[in-house]
Amino acid sequence: MKILLATRNKGKVDELAELIAKSGLTTGGYTSVAGGQANGPKAGFSILSLNDFPDLPEIEESGLTFAENALHKARVAFGHTKIMTLADDSGLEVDALNGAPGVYSARYAGEPKDDERNIQKLLADLQGVPEEARTARFRCSLAVIIPDGREYLLEGVVEGRILQEKKGKGGFGYDPVFYLPELGKTMAELEMEEKNTISHRAQAFRQLIPLLEEVLSGQNLWKVL
Repeated sequence: MKILLATRNKGKVDELAELIAKSGLTTGGYTSVAGGQANGPKAGFSILSLNDFPDLPEIEESGLTFAENALHKARVAFGHTKIMTLADDSGLEVDALNGAPGVYSARYAGEPKDDERNIQKLLADLQGVPEEARTARFRCSLAVIIPDGREYLLEGVVEGRILQEKKGKGGFGYDPVFYLPELGKTMAELEMEEKNTISHRAQAFRQLIPLLEEVLSGQNLWKVL
C-alpha cells in the first residue's frame, strides 16, 4: 500500500520509514526526497513524498493552528493523489508569550526562514522572564486521510523550558534553547536516536502505527474526525 507523506523533507520520510520498520510492519521500499530507495523485508507500505508529484503546487499553510495546517495539507495532497496521505505541522508554544511563536515558528523573525534569527528573537522577547515562567512545548499535529477518505488527527507534545542561552550543537530550529528538565539536556544535546524517541513528531507518528495496522487488516475501529 502506498503512503504519501506530504513533505519534501527527507528527514521526516526517513523517520516515518524507521518507525514503521521498528513497529514490526514493513516498508517494501520508499522514495526519499533525494530519490533513494530503502528496502524492507517484504512489501507492506511504500512511502512517497511530495517530490514524487512534481505537478503538485506548493501547499500554503494559512491556518491558525497546527491542526488546521496539517489537515489542509493532507486534504490538498489527498485530493491530488487519492492515496493514503499523512501531513504534519509542528512548532513551539511558549506560555509567557501566549503560545507564540506557534504556527509562525519557522518564520518568527520574518522572511527568509532562519533558525538563528528566530532563536535570537525568542530570547529577546523573553528577556526578563524568570526561569520558572519560561515553560514551553513542542507540538506536532499529524493529519491522516486513508484511501476511503476518512480523516484522523493525531498529536504529540513534549514539555520543556526555554533557556537564556543556547546549549548543544545538534538538532535544528529551537532545539538549542529547548531544555528538558527530566533529562537535564536541551534537545540539541540529545543523540539523534534519543531525540527520535521522545520528540513531539515521534510521539504523533507512534500513534499512527495502530491505524496502519487496521488499514492493512481492513478493520474500522478508529473514530473519524
